Amino acid sequence: MEDNCLPGAIYVRRVAVKGLVYGGPGVRSWTEIPAPVIQEPRDVVIQVDAVTICGTDLHILGGDVPEVAVGRVLGHEAVGTVVETGSGVSGITAGDRVLASCISACGICRFCREGSYGQCLGGGGWILGHTVDGVQAEYGRIPFADQSTYKLPEQVSDEAAVLLADILPTSYEVGVLNGRVQPGDTVVVVGAGPIGLAAVITARLFSPAHIVVIDKADSRLQAAKTFGADTIVRAGAEDPLTAVRALTGGLGADVVMEAVGSPQTFELCTTLVRAGGHIANVGVHGKPATLHLEDLWIRNITITTGLVDTYSTPKLLGMLVAGQIDIERMITHRFGLDQCTEAYDVFADPISSGALKVVLSR
Repeated sequence: MEDNCLPGAIYVRRVAVKGLVYGGPGVRSWTEIPAPVIQEPRDVVIQVDAVTICGTDLHILGGDVPEVAVGRVLGHEAVGTVVETGSGVSGITAGDRVLASCISACGICRFCREGSYGQCLGGGGWILGHTVDGVQAEYGRIPFADQSTYKLPEQVSDEAAVLLADILPTSYEVGVLNGRVQPGDTVVVVGAGPIGLAAVITARLFSPAHIVVIDKADSRLQAAKTFGADTIVRAGAEDPLTAVRALTGGLGADVVMEAVGSPQTFELCTTLVRAGGHIANVGVHGKPATLHLEDLWIRNITITTGLVDTYSTPKLLGMLVAGQIDIERMITHRFGLDQCTEAYDVFADPISSGALKVVLSR
């Protein structure tokens, strides 16, 4: 360990720290990695105080995201304390507690100027734990920090805040807003994982008449009830199409959200939607799904896909502070950072573990 503090830093620069490293499909390890350093003027380095695991991380480990290189530090959702800032960073100083967004944004390219930060052309977008090292580590480098971090008020806990890094804006933007949920709608959410449950919470903001949640795991279906689902359907034991048609006079749902990322669940969504309805695909897909245009073309169906842009994060943070949304109770398991591999095992087996969202803290 070096014994010098650099300008703009409040910590002793470390030579090595530990992080969760991707070793190829199915392989991961909590191991020593080089300590992150400032590489660009708009970077900051954070001490990671709380981090979580995303379903996307499981897709990476399943080989569904081939762009992730062997040796990459995973993770794109964290709350941390700024310990070092680049020369081009303004508005953030060492010692600030910040939310590190899952999306990095240069702020100046065409897409960033339109608020489509997920499509950033200037080196941003979804890069953490994808094309650059992520934040499932003791320390992390955050590019474009002035555009990609949010100072946190004291009354917001680390655990609540870390769920705003990805799952809440993703479900809200890609599911609820893209699906155009309206008052009085019948909304179906296929998949009761963290994204699906966050979709239930944020869909409720628009006063739908009915929310139906479909999943295989009883524990997740029961959680969906506590978060606001009116009807739960256990896939495999009940017929989702029969249940939805019974609720809608045979029409089908106004909005169907796919929150799993498999060909079967996407194709199920196309059978559940009414003529003129919306299918909002939120899940991460690693395999092709059949699009039955021979059935859909005549039914005026709108299908949307999307990577979250996180433009809604300030609004969602404001609603969290005001008590309009309650997300922290989604956390079912808590671990120390050095228990990262154990946390992955629990999160990857929700039927046995009952896990919804796991949080790892310093």
